[in-house]
Parts: sequence; C-alpha cells; structure tokens
Amino acid sequence: MLRTLSIRDFVIVDVIELEFSAGFTVFTGETGAGKSILIDALTLALGGRGDASVVREGAAKADITADFAVTPQAQAWLDAHEFTSEDGGALLRRVIDNAGRSKAYINGIAATAAQLRELGDLLVDIHGQHAHQSLLKTEAQRELLDNQAGANVRDVTLAYKAWRAVAKQLEEFETNAANVLLERERLEWQVGELDKLAAKPGEWTEIGNEHSRLSHAASLLEGAQEALAVISESDEQPIVSQLASLNQKLTKLVSVDTELQPVVELIESARIQLQESAYALNTYLDRVELDPDRLRQVDARMEALHSAARKFRVDADELPAEHARLAAQLAQLADATDMDGLRKQEAKLKAEYMAVAEQLSATRAAAAKALGEAVTQAMQDLNMTGGRFEVALHPAEPSAKGLEQVEFMVAGHAGVLPRPLAKVASGGELARISLAISVITSHATTVPTLIFDEVDSGIGGGVAEVVGRLLKRLGQERQVLCVTHLPQVASQGNSHFQVAKSTLANGKTASRIEVLDAKARVEEVARMLGGLEITATTRKHARELLAS
Repeated sequence: MLRTLSIRDFVIVDVIELEFSAGFTVFTGETGAGKSILIDALTLALGGRGDASVVREGAAKADITADFAVTPQAQAWLDAHEFTSEDGGALLRRVIDNAGRSKAYINGIAATAAQLRELGDLLVDIHGQHAHQSLLKTEAQRELLDNQAGANVRDVTLAYKAWRAVAKQLEEFETNAANVLLERERLEWQVGELDKLAAKPGEWTEIGNEHSRLSHAASLLEGAQEALAVISESDEQPIVSQLASLNQKLTKLVSVDTELQPVVELIESARIQLQESAYALNTYLDRVELDPDRLRQVDARMEALHSAARKFRVDADELPAEHARLAAQLAQLADATDMDGLRKQEAKLKAEYMAVAEQLSATRAAAAKALGEAVTQAMQDLNMTGGRFEVALHPAEPSAKGLEQVEFMVAGHAGVLPRPLAKVASGGELARISLAISVITSHATTVPTLIFDEVDSGIGGGVAEVVGRLLKRLGQERQVLCVTHLPQVASQGNSHFQVAKSTLANGKTASRIEVLDAKARVEEVARMLGGLEITATTRKHARELLAS
C-alpha cells in the first residue's frame, strides 16, 4: 500500500508531504483546487510521461517521491532487478527539470521510467475519470475480460504467429509454384555443373603456379645448368675453384701482413655460399623435368576453371564459395518446397493453436458469465432496476487474440434485449456501469492500492450513496484512494483530505492539502452539499451522512 507521498514544485504544488493509511481515503475540494494533480504526480512517480510543463513556474525541477509497502509479487520484482531495500519497501522517485530532462530512482538506485511502470503496475491500479470512455472500445472490453479471467492470451498469440508463418509460406509456394520449380531446376543445374568441376579452395593459385613451372621447364633447366656450370662444374676454372685458389694465395700473405685476414675470411665466406648454391641447383635440377603430358592436363584444368568462372560471373578463385552458396540456396528451396512436409507442419501448428485458443475460449466463457451476473447485480444497487449486463462472445476468424470478439451488452431496464454498450448507455448509465465494473474487476487483481479519480462523475442522489458504500466495502480489502465531488461518497471515507488553493507570500497560487478531523469533515461535507453558503441545515445533513 501507499505509505507516503512527497511532492515538490509540481504544477501549482510547492511542497506537500502526505501520509496514508489502509482503508478508504477520499480527496475533496473546490473545482481547480488541484485534487487530480495529486493523482497526476503519483502517476509520474509510477513512470508516467512528463515534460517541462509539470515543473512549477520559477522552480528548477519537480520532485515526486512515493513510498510503498510491497506485496510478495512486488518484492520478487525488486529482488530480480536488484532494487531491494533493507526495510522491505519500495521508494519510487521521479525528478523532471525545467528543461524536460527526467531521472528515475527505485530505493535510491537509478532506474528507467519503464522500470518504474513495471513496478508500479504491481503496486497501484488507477481508474481515471474518463475510464468509462474506453469501455466503448471492443479492444478495451476484451482486455478487461481477459484480465478478470486471468486468461493466458500470450500463448495463443505465439501459437497463432507460428501457425500463420508456415501457412503463409505454404500459400506463397502454391501461388508461385511454377516460378519456384523453375528456380529450383536452375539451381539444380548450376550446382550439378559445379559438383562435376569440384573446384577446391586455393586450387586456382596452386595450379597457376604449376602451369607456370611446367610451361617454362626448358628455360628453367637451361638457366639452372648454366648457373651450375659457372659456379662449380665448368671445364674452365669455375668461380668456386678460382675463389679457393685466390684464398690460398692470400692466406700465405697474411703472415706478411695480418690486415689481409678479414679479406681472406670474406672470400672464404663467399666460396662457401657459392658452394651451397651449387648444391641447391643440383637438387633443383633433379626435381625439374620436362613433362608435356602433365602440362596438357594442367592446361585443360585451367581452361575448365576459367570457363566456369566466366559462366558464373565470378573470379576463378571464388568458384568454391559460389558452389557452397548455390548449394545452400538449393537446400533451402528444397525444404521450402516440400509440399507434404509444409502441409503436415501447418496442420500440426494449427492444431496446437486451436487447442490453446479453445482453452482461452472456455476461460472467457466462464469469466463472461460471472462478470455479467456480478455487474447486473451491481446495476440494481445503482438505481438501474431491471437492467441487465452481459458479455457476448461472438465467434470470429482465428486471430492472435483467440476465436471470438468480446462485446459488452446492456439492457437499461426490464423487458428489453441487451444491446451493445456504446449504443444504449447514456452518459450517467455508462458512468455507473463503468464504476460497477471497476469495483467488481478490482477483486481479481493482487494490486494493493486502487485509485479512483472522479469515476463517480455523472451520478448523484441515492446512487452516489451506494457508490460510496461500494468503495468503502472495497476499502476493507484494499487501500482505496478516491478523488470525488460527491458528499455521499466523501462521507464514507475512513480518512478525508481536503485540497484547496492558497496565495503564497510572493503572490503566486499554490495547492495545499490537510487531513480533516471530525469537525472539519462536517464543514467540508456541508460545503459539498450546499455550496459556498453553509447553513445549519447543510451541517445537520452533513453530520447525518457522516454518521450513516
């Protein structure tokens, strides 16, 4: 439940600190005093939208803090999102500066507005003064029934999407079967061609090197033999022999002048390197030989690869990757065009959808009957004697929301058939029916705090007294906060706050709020009964209402 609410510099509020208790609490005050501003401030703390316009004129920022005692569900959410507080509560804070920038906190830890909304949905349920207007929309009617029933619509939605995805694939294939088959035949031919070619990654580079070597084998042999002869095998003195002879001569001269020693060492090193070159050339000549047959084979392979590359419009070294890509496309198309497989899968997914959808229909049917009976009973108490409320479930084409459309039907009095709510309910009737539904459906939720913001507009007299009693009875189970203009409702509150405007020292207007004691409550209820002029008669009536 809501324990405290702190509001600073919000619209026309400068500073307000409120403490709340369990039961039924009412807020009253003259029109424009700022009663609904309190609800707006709390909505902001619960993650609602806000901008710079909510900051009080002349202030730097609006700051709203709401402190809640939490339910097990809310505590589980706090634990899961690491917002747990030592005292076990939930402190929600929202700050918006005069530039429109927003900050949010949960138990002093920075949070997002979305997280405030998630947690707020577990703590507070707000019924706005225009909530009855949404009842005219079939989507809102369906959502209200599903919430009341605790229906599992999500599984139906997921099953529907899975079924329709495969059904659409099947429909597309059947529509474009000829084109798909042509594409499949084209891919089969292309993949077959590349299967025969069997190009391997890196093959084009390897075979190019081999072709170059084979086609220049004669030149390579001639060049290598000539180099070997010059270095070590010539009939005339080869370079290695000349260097050896020269080295012998210089070595003898080193004894005469030691400065020749580095030269001797360099020449010896050159001789050794040339000797190693000779060994390498001999090895090369043993390996390289003229092979016309192999050259013809390599020529043919290169031509095949080159021709395929032109045909598939890729580089020759990209043929293996193109082969893999086309094969994957063919496999995918083969799976997609498996008519029998698709039909079986579509039938299986449809059956799964129908199973969960029919279960949802049964849940809705039970909830529709119970809701219709409960609202019908409440209508009798709300001066709609003989009236009847029904929840009609019209069969519809399968959809993500199930197998039926939900429509609220009402008969305003006895002897007439129920008709759609939007067509038969007057403004006053709609307000009363909306209130009855709000009170009845609130029993289905685990949210501990319920707020009614002038949902009693459009009613009065004895009906208003019934409304007050309904809300007070609801306050025995939940914390109920109600902004009202009806004295019959206000008199039923366990706690009573009065909201009024006052002029500050700087000449600006601000809202103030105070808890009323027994005497002050008489005056406030008398004001609500008689307007500005409070008489002994209105005070007497006020005391009677408060005592009832």
